[in-house]
Amino acid sequence: MISVHPQYIKDNNGKNSYVILPAKEFDTLLQNMEELEDIRLYDKAKKEDDGQRIPMEEAFRMIEAKRNSKKQ
Repeated sequence: MISVHPQYIKDNNGKNSYVILPAKEFDTLLQNMEELEDIRLYDKAKKEDDGQRIPMEEAFRMIEAKRNSKKQ
């Protein structure tokens, strides 16, 4: 578990408005968030997987056709 050491900046009403973190902690939080997003996307893809597969050659043809249609 990451240990964070936030510092809060209050607004004129005395409420916490901003948070300051050491750069290393912030970078670690960003990396963890990106990893969680990857996990969520993987879980979603697995849940929606219907078992249908496309041969690699066909997938490349589809990608190339899409690229060519965007160039025009």
